[in-house]
Amino acid sequence: MKVVILCGGKGSRIRDISETLPKPMTFIGGKPILWHIMKIYASAGMTEFILCLGYKGWMIKEYFLNYKTINNDFTIELGNHNEIYFHNEIEESNWKVTFADTGEETMTGARLWKVKKYLDQEEHFCFTYGDGLAGINVKEVVNFHKKQNKVGTVTAVRPSGRYGEIAIEDNLAVQFNEKPQTGEGWINGGFMVFNSKKVWDYLWADDALVFEKEPIPAMVKDNQLAAYTHEGFWMGMDTPRDYHLLNELWNSGDPPWKIW
Repeated sequence: MKVVILCGGKGSRIRDISETLPKPMTFIGGKPILWHIMKIYASAGMTEFILCLGYKGWMIKEYFLNYKTINNDFTIELGNHNEIYFHNEIEESNWKVTFADTGEETMTGARLWKVKKYLDQEEHFCFTYGDGLAGINVKEVVNFHKKQNKVGTVTAVRPSGRYGEIAIEDNLAVQFNEKPQTGEGWINGGFMVFNSKKVWDYLWADDALVFEKEPIPAMVKDNQLAAYTHEGFWMGMDTPRDYHLLNELWNSGDPPWKIW
């Protein structure tokens, strides 16, 4: 099953971290957040990706074109650069990645529409954002989607609180959670699945088409959108604080989204 990842956003709210990198290339533990998302899917055997590129998409292309040299020890003869000896094989050797330029200012629905030609032979496909991580079994999401027999499935998550939550008893702090999961409702956390034969009825050619504002509400109206509830870890990287927290979690040695 193919995985479509939105990689075109500018990430304006996280510019304090990097003015030069597109958001999916922001590094968590020495690897782009995009790589972490792809590893989540690869852990479920999904290794064919379609990246919807936009803002500074050439940097994403450049990273993967040089992936083997960036992530491997190698030896070259300085007088003959055609002779390169790699000392190890990379784990991601079986990944197949399609890089699709979908426009710098294109909205999310239009980006998906523009990669339709790469999905014509698929019965279903996965679809997610290039800035959200989760400790999620995407095989379970896919199986859930197929059982529901709907056009699409979104993964519903509880957003993390922006501030530390304190539990108080008798004027004493008895519990403090740095970034708790709130109970204020569910949001779309990405990790979606769609029927590749039917979803196009809800999309059309318009660069201003926002997937979350028109196609998804239309599916809801038609009772064609299922929701897989994920109670475990999920976090989007929207702000510098999110970036630092994700790096702290990675450096802890047991990041909750590392299921590979």
